[in-house]
Amino acid sequence: MVNKLVRHREEARDLVQETFMKAFGSLATYREEYQFSTWLHRIASNCAIDYIRKKKIEALSLDQPIQIKDSQVTLEVPDWSANPETEWVEKQRSLTIQEAIDSLPQGYKEVILYRHKEEKTYQEIAAILGIPVGTVKARIFRGRELLKKKLKAWRKGYAG
Repeated sequence: MVNKLVRHREEARDLVQETFMKAFGSLATYREEYQFSTWLHRIASNCAIDYIRKKKIEALSLDQPIQIKDSQVTLEVPDWSANPETEWVEKQRSLTIQEAIDSLPQGYKEVILYRHKEEKTYQEIAAILGIPVGTVKARIFRGRELLKKKLKAWRKGYAG
């Protein structure tokens, strides 16, 4: 991830080292209800972003005209950030997935929600539900298979 942001191997290595140093120094602030990898990823992201900001990359202003020899050029950049159609499609997809999850039998639904919405480990789910880890794994596998079938059937229903 740091490599993608910085794009210089040696600088990325330095930032990864800095990430681990910051993480070690901040272990007391880590909260166990969150995954350690997510917490570490956030520290790495912040290190890379801080590095990029400090580099002070020369950028063009989108608000000010650019002076070229004897004239000025104004940049016009289309705004693609808000696309109602894309937003609608994404909302429908999300609703469809939630509807499919809600239609699962309770045993499958709860493990899917714990695993994918709350990012719990198999062990955490087993402890919460008071069932063996193997049962959690089996329910998640079967729940995912049921979801695939439901979503595939619904997709065919919309296309047909």
